[in-house]
Amino acid sequence: MLALSERDVEAIVLGGSFFGGGGGGEVSEGLRVGKLVLSLGDVRVASLDEVPEGCYIATASLVGAPAMGGYVKPYHMLRSTELFVKVLGEELCGLISSELGGLTVTNGWVQAALLGIPVVDAPADGRAHPTGIMGSMGLHKLRDYVSIQAAVGGSREAGNYVELVARGSLQALDRIVREASVRAGGMVAVTRNPVTRGYLRENAAVGALSLALRVGYTMLEHRGNAVEMCKKVVELLGGRVVDVGVVEDVKLESRGGYDVGDVVIRGRSNVYRVVFWNEYMSLEDRNGNVLAVFPDLIVTVDLRTSTPVTSAAIRRGDEVLLVTVPRDRILLGSGVRDPDVLKQVSEVVGMVPRRW
Repeated sequence: MLALSERDVEAIVLGGSFFGGGGGGEVSEGLRVGKLVLSLGDVRVASLDEVPEGCYIATASLVGAPAMGGYVKPYHMLRSTELFVKVLGEELCGLISSELGGLTVTNGWVQAALLGIPVVDAPADGRAHPTGIMGSMGLHKLRDYVSIQAAVGGSREAGNYVELVARGSLQALDRIVREASVRAGGMVAVTRNPVTRGYLRENAAVGALSLALRVGYTMLEHRGNAVEMCKKVVELLGGRVVDVGVVEDVKLESRGGYDVGDVVIRGRSNVYRVVFWNEYMSLEDRNGNVLAVFPDLIVTVDLRTSTPVTSAAIRRGDEVLLVTVPRDRILLGSGVRDPDVLKQVSEVVGMVPRRW
């Protein structure tokens, strides 16, 4: 079992931000959570083999539209897990993150430190994704599976505080929790979906935290030279640097608890359009060539700061590197390997007006 050092936290947050692929929250927020957790106690990362068989592991996540500006507090995170455990009525022996991202790689850290349980190196997905079903590791296909979800967010002072505990089908609860995030001002902390070690072994992104740590240390080693940093990362993962360019335009609207829109980047060799649904969903050039489609990883890296930029934070005039990593080079959970689930991506991409 690995107790993360301060340097490990910096690396895993930076590496997580790369796997955010336009989503997964900001690096600054992830570092803030990491620093807080280290002040509370250890962040202990356990392999699956270190988790007892027979007890339950739950998913910790953040749900909402980042551009709406509603960010959860540590209290929301802890409260969601407390409510979940009360309804579960069983021992909880670990937490996993729903995904990787600059902030979401730290999902579960606050609760794990305060409750004295480990974070398990088997996230529900090895990249960031927009929907709860995508982060549910195929549980929606189990007819008899009853999901338990506890969501907390908002502010009592603002009059939008929400505590929600529900049991039911994943499809129904996904919509209910998404609506709760809107009511809470944009974001809720969620604890959900009890599973066993055996289920994780077959359906989670086993080892994705360790991979994020490796990528993060590679990024730290070359930070300050974004071009060289991206070159080293794609050598490690098996991707490519598509181009370097300037953001010409960004169109974003928050719709139904999601950020939806597109980014136009004028590169040195072509003009590119990136459509996003929280995360980057597709990348094409002006000639109509589709270069990547979710769950392929599409990353924009700030040329000045050497930090991945999210769809919620990217702005006109930013100088960025466009990077892609094919899906078969990423550790993915069952939820984003499901062709029926991925049909939603085509539907959303098709709803965003074309630029050319």
